[in-house]
Amino acid sequence: MTDRLVADDAEQPEGLIRAAELLRDGRLVAFGTETVYGLGADATNPLAVARIFEAKERPRFNPLISHFPDSESAFKQVVATPLARKLAEKFWPGPLTLVLPRHPDGEICDLAAAGLPTAAVRVPAQDTALALLRALGRPVAAPSANRSGAVSPSDADHVMDGLAGRIDAVLDTGPCAVGVESTILDLSGDTPRLLRPGGVTVEDIETVIGPVERHHDAREANAPIAPGMLTSHYAPGLPVALDVRSVQPDEALLAFGPPLTGARVLWNLSETGHLDEAASRLFAGLRALDRQGTQAGCSRIVVQPIPDTGLGLAIRDRLGRAAAPRPDADACQDAPSTQEHHVA
Repeated sequence: MTDRLVADDAEQPEGLIRAAELLRDGRLVAFGTETVYGLGADATNPLAVARIFEAKERPRFNPLISHFPDSESAFKQVVATPLARKLAEKFWPGPLTLVLPRHPDGEICDLAAAGLPTAAVRVPAQDTALALLRALGRPVAAPSANRSGAVSPSDADHVMDGLAGRIDAVLDTGPCAVGVESTILDLSGDTPRLLRPGGVTVEDIETVIGPVERHHDAREANAPIAPGMLTSHYAPGLPVALDVRSVQPDEALLAFGPPLTGARVLWNLSETGHLDEAASRLFAGLRALDRQGTQAGCSRIVVQPIPDTGLGLAIRDRLGRAAAPRPDADACQDAPSTQEHHVA
């Protein structure tokens, strides 16, 4: 059952306190921002983030916006450029998301960033949302609070229509003031790039930082780009083979459920075969096997079969990219890199 919490006034903040408690416990809470309602989870907890994808029935792990109560908190998680600080001073709190390199000491988990070296951050301009973020004291990953492919929700009724019974609570803050998603601006490269138009116009942005590169590929209209997604972007150094039924002594095994025997190095995504646990451990597992397998002289990473249902689709999507043929070095330098942001 999904609880409907009331965003009470400052003298009776029971709903907000309960929402923060649920988020702290790794649960899912939808809450209103000035743009649309977001489906929130603790961005430092990979299992909680995995539950977002499960509730939304997302077929892929896309990077999510992490929300903060102020720019100082956001810039502890990413490497803030001078342009980022100028934009934050002008437009935060507000409907602007900045994509920046992740800070080496940042707490945003790999799953929230989809394994990318960048993270998307913003400070929403909604009083209750800001109060919730302050009460929690952690980054909150929050894509739009609807099932994959559905219309983004602009009030609590919309959230309940799509996600009742799939999430723990919705914090009802009334209708959203803007009603369209935030603008996404990529500041991780040499030139600022507009990844998605939204609540802050590109013209207003350019009055602060100068020219912004627009992306005109019609195929990307519903899939804004960000650095890092060549087909094989998620590939570790060792080759990857999927759906193996046996293991050789020189192989590193990414297991799911009871592990196959004979691997030199082993990482189990979920010994009990739970897909949410597997999703939360995927990126860490690939990194660990690549590092340990290389040190142990393994020839490749092999992956046990994973169901193609529920979160299994998203897991297999990422593993398929990891196993894809590697482009040559010259092609890597010239090829465009894309990654969808499914965010609020």
